[in-house]
Amino acid sequence: MAGFGLPNFGQLTEAFKKAQQIQQNAQKLQEELEVMEIEGANNDNRVKICLSGNQKPLRVKIDPSLLSEETTIIEEAILDAMKSAHEISTSTMKDRMEDLTGGFKLNLPGMGDET
Repeated sequence: MAGFGLPNFGQLTEAFKKAQQIQQNAQKLQEELEVMEIEGANNDNRVKICLSGNQKPLRVKIDPSLLSEETTIIEEAILDAMKSAHEISTSTMKDRMEDLTGGFKLNLPGMGDET
């Protein structure tokens, strides 16, 4: 049967074991990401956004000195901090998934290099 280009039974068994191990490790990673805290900040560190490893918003810290600025400056600072936290979180998830899969590219939605 191996003449039809199908992997032999040993290869299939090994592939299934690898898939099970990845699934178990993915569950552990999910749990780690849930409790992980990732902080992003705007360029002058007057706004800090904290997300979980799963990108769940946790906290916002705003330096009181920023509150005396114009609304557009405050909004830009918050947006910059959000972008920073999101970028760090996405990069962290991507790196952890690559570690988990041994570098095997899964092309998961939201995990690509597109911005």
